[in-house]
Amino acid sequence: MRQRLLSLGLLVLLPAVTAHAQEAPAADDAADRLTTSPRHGEWVLVDTARGPVNSWVVYPERPDAAPVVVVIHEIYGLSDWIRSVADGLAAAGFIAIAPDLLSGKGPDGGGTSSLESPVRAIRDLDPEEVRLRLDGIAEYGLGLPAAAKKFGVVGFCWGGSTSFRYATQQPLASAAVVYYGSAPAAEDLANLDVPVLGLYGGNDNRVNATIEPARQTLAGTGVRYEVEVYEGAGHGFLRAQDHEQLAAANTRAAGAAWRRTLVFFRELLEQ
Repeated sequence: MRQRLLSLGLLVLLPAVTAHAQEAPAADDAADRLTTSPRHGEWVLVDTARGPVNSWVVYPERPDAAPVVVVIHEIYGLSDWIRSVADGLAAAGFIAIAPDLLSGKGPDGGGTSSLESPVRAIRDLDPEEVRLRLDGIAEYGLGLPAAAKKFGVVGFCWGGSTSFRYATQQPLASAAVVYYGSAPAAEDLANLDVPVLGLYGGNDNRVNATIEPARQTLAGTGVRYEVEVYEGAGHGFLRAQDHEQLAAANTRAAGAAWRRTLVFFRELLEQ
């Protein structure tokens, strides 16, 4: 895969981000966003080195080639909300691919929707299998006729930790965004050569306790690790903008983090 990815060409510029594209996708209106989206979305079955992976692909409306963003779901698996996040990225000009990394783990070979406990199934996933499946998804995305030849990854919660870890495993990625996901161990960070943006809620010390050790490990390496901690926001703030106690803080954090995400991806995927 690496040789094939290295042989790919350069990227054209993305179109301007519209006001609608800068709206942070919340969970409470995910189904409506999917139903009313003007963008083309479709289910595809992507062959990978660890079996086929059911994936939701959304295309932007633009006249030129688009860069690819792989969207890694939460510990709850591939949900309507994650699919709406992919749609939001497509609204900003990216081809967004959200794989169901629980594909084949349910009854009769099903995925997230077939499982009574996606959380338990996520915890049982083999990290090496996850890596190989993400490699296959990235290769599929970059091979699309409509795709430009750079890709990034973004993940949330478990997916945030997975996005960070994948950035240490796949140097051909051009950017990784981590929403409230723990940083990898120091020995894994030693392999990091991909710019990372970490977005965290201030009330999430379980995850935030890993920020400073990661900073110290990366200090002096020249590797870009940008961090934003949104005071008052909790874990999962992008999805939980209607949280009973934290709604205001989560909504503010979600808007700021989403805009920061788009700026980061545009900077690193359009060059």
